[in-house]
Amino acid sequence: MRALIVSVDFGEPGFQAQTEEFAMLARGAGAQIVDTVVARRDRPDAALFVGSGKAEEIALAAAAGGTEIILFNHNLSPAQQRNLEREFKLRVVDRVALILDIFALRAQSHEGKLQVELAQLQHLSTRLTRLWTHLERQRGGIGMRGPGESQLEMDRRMIGDKVRMLRERLARLERQRNTQRRSRARGGAFSVSLVGYTNAGKSTLFNALTRADVYAADQLFATLDTTTRRIWIEGAGSVVVSDTVGFIRELPHTLIAAFRATLEETVHADLLLHVVDAASPQRDEQIVEVDKVLQEIGAADIPRILVYNKIDRSQHDAGIERNEHGTISRVFVSAMERVGLDALRGAIVEASQAVPAGLNGRGEDPRFRAHPSSVGHADARS
Repeated sequence: MRALIVSVDFGEPGFQAQTEEFAMLARGAGAQIVDTVVARRDRPDAALFVGSGKAEEIALAAAAGGTEIILFNHNLSPAQQRNLEREFKLRVVDRVALILDIFALRAQSHEGKLQVELAQLQHLSTRLTRLWTHLERQRGGIGMRGPGESQLEMDRRMIGDKVRMLRERLARLERQRNTQRRSRARGGAFSVSLVGYTNAGKSTLFNALTRADVYAADQLFATLDTTTRRIWIEGAGSVVVSDTVGFIRELPHTLIAAFRATLEETVHADLLLHVVDAASPQRDEQIVEVDKVLQEIGAADIPRILVYNKIDRSQHDAGIERNEHGTISRVFVSAMERVGLDALRGAIVEASQAVPAGLNGRGEDPRFRAHPSSVGHADARS
């Protein structure tokens, strides 16, 4: 589908990188980008987000390029989206809807598909007036008389019923996951979750550590479904490693809420390996974005180690870096080249000795609620 991208510079740092990231998202959704229109504003226009003059410019560029859809690298209100579609006579998709579309495209497991469907319905429920403006009038006629409920109200009620049903099904799956987690805890396994910005190389690192064959690709959101494997590391014993969905700037709140059950693996981990793309110029900003999501899901206090991946593309050497307290803060590896993995395993061993399995600050031992761990937390310095 031929797409035109609109990106507005509000004076924030890293604007060009954010625009390039959005273009990568668009291509991941199957869009053929024909043009990119950049605007500069102090604040969004209440009606059209970009203002009337820039909207006219976008309409002309869309017509010249044979555009079929316009993608905004921003979150639009329902009113702004409706006004823009009237202005352009084309479908307008904002950042939230594009990310949801990619998640729908990539979800493989039953639970992942339910989570994406829930997030899409929650997003759609605020925008029904945009889709069904002709259905506000009351239905009437033979066979249609009755309580006088409008089609729009019926659509909202049907979506509400569907949302409740999806939440119930996801709750059942979450209970099953909790049972499995308690079983692993009783077995004394140390729990490690890989977290990080999307496309940081988590799945490649997961495969290298566990010898699994999880799908890994150089694209955003290649992995959506949590995969867990049990491995043995000398000195740490049985270790359960989980590969989780990647995070991204302005990750939709509906998506975080829908994927909360999957992200429970992160919340209940004994140790987080925060995987960072060492070759990315935006790595420090990406670390901050991941920290924001960890805070939102209640995982901010879990011990973590920064794992700088892709050192084969950067100037870093493989090895371990410690903070001023002598605890490990960063490990430098190349998952693709399988360099530095022994150092990473050593870091996991050291962490397992500092944090007993199942007592990550959320267990039954009050000592670990007061003093989470001596293991170092993320340090964004490069």
